[in-house]
Amino acid sequence: MANDRLRDALLRHGLTPAAAAEHLGVDPKTAERWITQDRVPYPRHRHALAALVRESEAYLWPDALSPERAMQVGQSEVVDVYPARSAVPAALWRRLIDQAEGQIGILVYAGLFLPEQQPRLVPTLKSKAQGGTQMRILLGRPASAAVAQRGVDESIGEAMASKIFNVMAFYSGLRRVDGVEIRFHDTTLYNSIYWFDDEMLVNTHVYGVPAAHAPAMHLRRLSGGDLFQTYAASFEQVFASADATWPEEDGKLAAWPASSTTTTRTRRSPTRSSPR
Repeated sequence: MANDRLRDALLRHGLTPAAAAEHLGVDPKTAERWITQDRVPYPRHRHALAALVRESEAYLWPDALSPERAMQVGQSEVVDVYPARSAVPAALWRRLIDQAEGQIGILVYAGLFLPEQQPRLVPTLKSKAQGGTQMRILLGRPASAAVAQRGVDESIGEAMASKIFNVMAFYSGLRRVDGVEIRFHDTTLYNSIYWFDDEMLVNTHVYGVPAAHAPAMHLRRLSGGDLFQTYAASFEQVFASADATWPEEDGKLAAWPASSTTTTRTRRSPTRSSPR
């Protein structure tokens, strides 16, 4: 069986097997077998190849590491764990935003705290996008059932949709900036994800607890790990299904809130006792 992931990664970087072999100092036939016969390179060559094509070893060679070793690497991807998102230092947010060069991804329902706490956020994102950084912002669609339900879960009702409208006002200046994509999703989020190149902050969603008071993990991608990649793949799934049409353009702004929260509250009784 061929290693199509490695073949595709090389092609995306304009590399042939012979060019990769020259870069790594191995025989071209050896590099060819890595692709055509799915031979697993020695660890030092896996590291170098993964760095060359900017992919994780776990993605290129899923079976290369033993389950025990894969677990160890995954644990090493956790830089820090905070008991609440509000405990993440403001200096860390600034560093992650300022140092990101390849991409910044934000997956939230609202994430209003970010532009409120980082006054230069929008100008910084605009400048970075103009400099070539890929910018993707995913917000909850205000009229969606998922947003209405999250408002009920946090006991703030329609305020959740209001937060999205507020954050839209911040991000409106980015709408027509090349390199910035702002989309709206209807997804039930189990985590908010803030992705900065090879680092990420993951804010878990806990039933009945506002996101600011729920735990957050600081992750850093490692070549042999798959924890970071798990959240990256989740982000990509939501992005692929999200809609770039702003609520006031598709008629849903006028329909909110009558089309959302009333239905949700009828469906879910406050006295519900079964575990979630």
